[in-house]
Amino acid sequence: MSDIKKETQNNSQNEEYRKADYETKEYANGFIASFINMVENFNVRFSKYGNPPIYENSTFPWVKEIEDNWEIIRKELDQVMERREDLPSFHEIMPEVETITTDNNWKTFFLAGYGLESDENTKRCPETMRLLRKIPGMKTAMFSILSPNKHIPAHKGPFNGVLRYHLGLIVPEPKEQCRIRIDKEIKHWDEGESIVFDDTYNHEVWNDTSGFRAVLFVDFVRPVKFPFNLFNKLVVSAAAFAPFIREAETKHKEWEKKFYKQ
Repeated sequence: MSDIKKETQNNSQNEEYRKADYETKEYANGFIASFINMVENFNVRFSKYGNPPIYENSTFPWVKEIEDNWEIIRKELDQVMERREDLPSFHEIMPEVETITTDNNWKTFFLAGYGLESDENTKRCPETMRLLRKIPGMKTAMFSILSPNKHIPAHKGPFNGVLRYHLGLIVPEPKEQCRIRIDKEIKHWDEGESIVFDDTYNHEVWNDTSGFRAVLFVDFVRPVKFPFNLFNKLVVSAAAFAPFIREAETKHKEWEKKFYKQ
Protein backbone atom coordinates (compact mmCIF):
# COMPACT_ATOMS: atom_id res chain seq x y z
CA MET A 1 0.00 0.00 0.00
CA SER A 2 1.39 3.45 -0.91
CA ASP A 3 2.19 6.02 1.78
CA ILE A 4 -0.57 8.31 0.50
CA LYS A 5 -3.16 5.51 0.69
CA LYS A 6 -1.98 4.71 4.21
CA GLU A 7 -2.41 8.35 5.20
CA THR A 8 -5.96 8.35 3.84
CA GLN A 9 -6.80 5.13 5.67
CA ASN A 10 -5.22 6.25 8.93
CA ASN A 11 -7.02 9.56 8.91
CA SER A 12 -10.38 7.97 8.04
CA GLN A 13 -9.99 5.78 11.11
CA ASN A 14 -8.90 8.61 13.39
CA GLU A 15 -11.62 11.10 14.21
CA GLU A 16 -9.70 12.73 17.07
CA TYR A 17 -9.24 16.00 15.23
CA ARG A 18 -7.05 18.77 16.52
CA LYS A 19 -8.97 21.88 17.58
CA ALA A 20 -8.81 25.05 15.53
CA ASP A 21 -5.57 27.03 15.60
CA TYR A 22 -7.47 29.84 17.31
CA GLU A 23 -11.13 29.56 18.20
CA THR A 24 -13.18 32.67 17.41
CA LYS A 25 -15.38 31.87 20.38
CA GLU A 26 -12.42 31.94 22.79
CA TYR A 27 -12.50 35.72 22.52
CA ALA A 28 -16.23 36.03 23.16
CA ASN A 29 -18.47 35.97 26.22
CA GLY A 30 -21.27 33.46 26.59
CA PHE A 31 -23.89 35.37 24.64
CA ILE A 32 -21.57 36.20 21.75
CA ALA A 33 -20.22 32.65 21.62
CA SER A 34 -23.80 31.36 21.41
CA PHE A 35 -24.52 33.83 18.63
CA ILE A 36 -21.47 32.65 16.66
CA ASN A 37 -22.57 29.04 17.09
CA MET A 38 -25.99 29.98 15.74
CA VAL A 39 -24.42 31.71 12.72
CA GLU A 40 -22.26 28.68 11.99
CA ASN A 41 -25.40 26.53 11.99
CA PHE A 42 -27.08 28.99 9.61
CA ASN A 43 -24.02 28.83 7.33
CA VAL A 44 -24.34 25.07 7.08
CA ARG A 45 -28.10 25.04 6.53
CA PHE A 46 -28.28 27.95 4.11
CA SER A 47 -24.98 27.77 2.24
CA LYS A 48 -25.61 28.56 -1.43
CA TYR A 49 -23.36 25.79 -2.69
CA GLY A 50 -23.67 23.13 -0.04
CA ASN A 51 -21.02 22.13 2.47
CA PRO A 52 -18.49 19.85 0.79
CA PRO A 53 -14.91 19.74 2.06
CA ILE A 54 -13.71 20.64 -1.47
CA TYR A 55 -15.65 22.69 -4.02
CA GLU A 56 -15.67 22.42 -7.78
CA ASN A 57 -13.66 25.35 -9.16
CA SER A 58 -16.46 26.10 -11.64
CA THR A 59 -18.70 26.99 -8.69
CA PHE A 60 -16.89 30.33 -8.47
CA PRO A 61 -16.63 32.13 -11.85
CA TRP A 62 -13.74 34.34 -10.73
CA VAL A 63 -11.44 31.30 -10.35
CA LYS A 64 -10.91 31.03 -14.11
CA GLU A 65 -9.72 34.62 -14.43
CA ILE A 66 -7.25 34.13 -11.58
CA GLU A 67 -5.94 30.96 -13.20
CA ASP A 68 -5.71 32.61 -16.62
CA ASN A 69 -3.38 35.19 -15.07
CA TRP A 70 -1.39 32.91 -12.81
CA GLU A 71 1.92 33.57 -14.58
CA ILE A 72 1.58 37.29 -13.80
CA ILE A 73 1.15 36.44 -10.13
CA ARG A 74 4.06 33.99 -10.32
CA LYS A 75 6.32 36.71 -11.74
CA GLU A 76 5.62 38.94 -8.73
CA LEU A 77 6.13 36.00 -6.38
CA ASP A 78 9.53 35.30 -7.96
CA GLN A 79 10.67 38.75 -6.85
CA VAL A 80 9.41 38.04 -3.33
CA MET A 81 11.28 34.72 -3.29
CA GLU A 82 14.59 36.53 -3.80
CA ARG A 83 14.36 37.48 -0.10
CA ARG A 84 12.60 34.37 1.12
CA GLU A 85 14.93 33.95 4.10
CA ASP A 86 13.95 37.42 5.36
CA LEU A 87 10.21 36.73 5.25
CA PRO A 88 8.40 36.11 8.54
CA SER A 89 7.39 32.65 9.60
CA PHE A 90 3.63 32.30 10.01
CA HIS A 91 3.78 31.88 13.81
CA GLU A 92 5.88 35.04 14.14
CA ILE A 93 2.97 37.07 12.81
CA MET A 94 0.14 35.00 14.30
CA PRO A 95 1.33 33.23 17.49
CA GLU A 96 -1.92 31.22 17.65
CA VAL A 97 -0.62 28.89 14.93
CA GLU A 98 2.17 27.73 17.24
CA THR A 99 -0.18 24.79 17.90
CA ILE A 100 0.80 23.50 14.44
CA THR A 101 4.12 25.16 13.52
CA THR A 102 7.05 26.66 15.44
CA ASP A 103 9.95 26.40 12.99
CA ASN A 104 11.04 28.70 10.15
CA ASN A 105 9.84 26.47 7.34
CA TRP A 106 6.45 28.11 6.71
CA LYS A 107 7.01 31.62 5.41
CA THR A 108 4.35 34.18 4.54
CA PHE A 109 4.17 37.37 2.51
CA PHE A 110 1.04 39.13 3.72
CA LEU A 111 -0.98 41.26 1.31
CA ALA A 112 -4.39 41.86 2.91
CA GLY A 113 -6.45 40.87 5.90
CA TYR A 114 -9.88 41.86 7.17
CA GLY A 115 -9.95 45.30 5.62
CA LEU A 116 -6.26 46.00 6.14
CA GLU A 117 -3.55 45.98 3.49
CA SER A 118 0.21 45.81 3.76
CA ASP A 119 1.17 49.05 2.01
CA GLU A 120 4.75 48.13 1.20
CA ASN A 121 4.04 44.53 0.20
CA THR A 122 1.13 45.47 -2.07
CA LYS A 123 3.27 48.05 -3.88
CA ARG A 124 5.50 45.18 -4.99
CA CYS A 125 2.60 43.02 -6.17
CA PRO A 126 0.24 45.42 -8.00
CA GLU A 127 -1.05 42.89 -10.53
CA THR A 128 -1.69 40.30 -7.83
CA MET A 129 -3.68 42.87 -5.87
CA ARG A 130 -5.65 43.87 -8.98
CA LEU A 131 -6.69 40.25 -9.44
CA LEU A 132 -7.40 39.68 -5.75
CA ARG A 133 -9.90 42.54 -5.78
CA LYS A 134 -11.96 40.54 -8.28
CA ILE A 135 -12.66 37.89 -5.61
CA PRO A 136 -16.05 38.66 -3.99
CA GLY A 137 -15.71 38.92 -0.24
CA MET A 138 -11.93 38.53 -0.21
CA LYS A 139 -10.79 38.85 3.42
CA THR A 140 -7.21 37.62 3.66
CA ALA A 141 -4.52 37.13 1.05
CA MET A 142 -0.87 36.14 1.22
CA PHE A 143 1.81 34.07 -0.42
CA SER A 144 2.28 30.89 1.60
CA ILE A 145 5.70 29.28 1.19
CA LEU A 146 6.67 25.84 2.53
CA SER A 147 10.26 24.70 2.78
CA PRO A 148 11.38 21.23 1.67
CA ASN A 149 10.15 18.41 3.93
CA LYS A 150 7.77 20.67 5.85
CA HIS A 151 4.74 19.00 7.42
CA ILE A 152 1.77 20.92 8.83
CA PRO A 153 -0.10 18.56 11.17
CA ALA A 154 -3.85 17.95 11.19
CA HIS A 155 -5.87 20.98 12.25
CA LYS A 156 -8.97 22.97 11.32
CA GLY A 157 -10.02 26.59 10.92
CA PRO A 158 -11.93 28.59 13.54
CA PHE A 159 -15.11 29.71 11.74
CA ASN A 160 -17.08 28.36 8.77
CA GLY A 161 -18.13 31.78 7.48
CA VAL A 162 -15.17 31.92 5.09
CA LEU A 163 -13.84 29.51 2.49
CA ARG A 164 -10.20 29.05 1.51
CA TYR A 165 -8.64 29.36 -1.93
CA HIS A 166 -5.21 28.10 -3.00
CA LEU A 167 -3.62 28.87 -6.37
CA GLY A 168 -0.56 26.74 -7.10
CA LEU A 169 2.40 28.95 -8.05
CA ILE A 170 5.53 26.92 -7.32
CA VAL A 171 5.00 23.16 -7.12
CA PRO A 172 8.16 21.04 -6.92
CA GLU A 173 8.45 17.53 -8.32
CA PRO A 174 7.34 14.93 -7.65
CA LYS A 175 4.18 16.98 -7.22
CA GLU A 176 2.27 14.01 -5.78
CA GLN A 177 4.52 14.34 -2.73
CA CYS A 178 3.52 17.98 -2.30
CA ARG A 179 -0.03 17.55 -1.12
CA ILE A 180 -2.91 18.47 1.15
CA ARG A 181 -5.45 16.21 2.84
CA ILE A 182 -8.85 17.80 3.32
CA ASP A 183 -11.15 15.59 5.37
CA LYS A 184 -10.61 12.19 3.72
CA GLU A 185 -9.42 13.35 0.29
CA ILE A 186 -5.81 13.99 -0.69
CA LYS A 187 -4.99 16.46 -3.45
CA HIS A 188 -1.73 17.84 -4.79
CA TRP A 189 -1.14 21.30 -6.16
CA ASP A 190 -0.47 22.08 -9.82
CA GLU A 191 1.05 25.32 -11.03
CA GLY A 192 -1.71 27.57 -12.34
CA GLU A 193 -4.51 25.45 -10.87
CA SER A 194 -6.80 26.10 -7.92
CA ILE A 195 -8.21 24.34 -4.89
CA VAL A 196 -11.24 25.80 -3.07
CA PHE A 197 -12.08 24.19 0.26
CA ASP A 198 -13.69 24.63 3.67
CA ASP A 199 -10.84 24.85 6.15
CA THR A 200 -13.10 23.96 9.09
CA TYR A 201 -12.79 20.39 7.85
CA ASN A 202 -9.75 18.71 9.33
CA HIS A 203 -6.80 19.15 6.96
CA GLU A 204 -3.08 18.44 6.83
CA VAL A 205 -0.21 19.41 4.53
CA TRP A 206 3.03 17.75 3.39
CA ASN A 207 5.89 18.97 1.23
CA ASP A 208 7.94 15.80 1.00
CA THR A 209 10.12 17.14 -1.81
CA SER A 210 13.49 18.88 -2.00
CA GLY A 211 11.97 22.09 -3.38
CA PHE A 212 9.94 25.03 -2.12
CA ARG A 213 6.15 25.06 -2.52
CA ALA A 214 4.32 28.38 -2.84
CA VAL A 215 0.62 29.14 -3.23
CA LEU A 216 -1.56 32.22 -3.28
CA PHE A 217 -3.58 31.75 -0.08
CA VAL A 218 -6.94 33.54 0.16
CA ASP A 219 -9.92 33.48 2.52
CA PHE A 220 -13.21 34.81 1.16
CA VAL A 221 -16.72 35.10 2.59
CA ARG A 222 -18.80 31.96 2.16
CA PRO A 223 -21.83 32.57 -0.08
CA VAL A 224 -24.92 32.17 2.13
CA LYS A 225 -28.56 32.69 1.22
CA PHE A 226 -30.31 35.92 2.20
CA PRO A 227 -31.07 36.98 4.91
CA PHE A 228 -28.75 34.58 6.75
CA ASN A 229 -25.76 35.99 4.89
CA LEU A 230 -26.21 39.18 6.91
CA PHE A 231 -25.47 37.35 10.16
CA ASN A 232 -22.37 35.80 8.61
CA LYS A 233 -21.12 39.14 7.31
CA LEU A 234 -21.59 40.61 10.79
CA VAL A 235 -19.39 37.97 12.41
CA VAL A 236 -16.75 38.17 9.67
CA SER A 237 -16.64 41.97 9.93
CA ALA A 238 -16.38 41.82 13.72
CA ALA A 239 -13.41 39.44 13.42
CA ALA A 240 -11.27 42.41 12.39
CA PHE A 241 -11.46 43.56 16.02
CA ALA A 242 -10.55 40.22 17.57
CA PRO A 243 -7.38 40.35 19.70
CA PHE A 244 -5.49 37.80 17.57
CA ILE A 245 -6.16 39.82 14.41
CA ARG A 246 -5.07 43.09 16.03
CA GLU A 247 -1.94 41.41 17.39
CA ALA A 248 -1.12 40.01 13.94
CA GLU A 249 -1.49 43.47 12.43
CA THR A 250 0.92 44.95 14.98
CA LYS A 251 3.51 42.21 14.51
CA HIS A 252 3.31 42.51 10.72
CA LYS A 253 3.84 46.27 10.80
CA GLU A 254 6.90 45.79 13.01
CA TRP A 255 8.32 43.22 10.59
CA GLU A 256 7.53 45.43 7.58
CA LYS A 257 9.47 48.37 9.00
CA LYS A 258 12.57 46.23 9.55
CA PHE A 259 12.27 44.41 6.22
CA TYR A 260 12.11 47.53 4.07
CA LYS A 261 14.92 49.30 5.92
CA GLN A 262 17.38 46.60 4.84
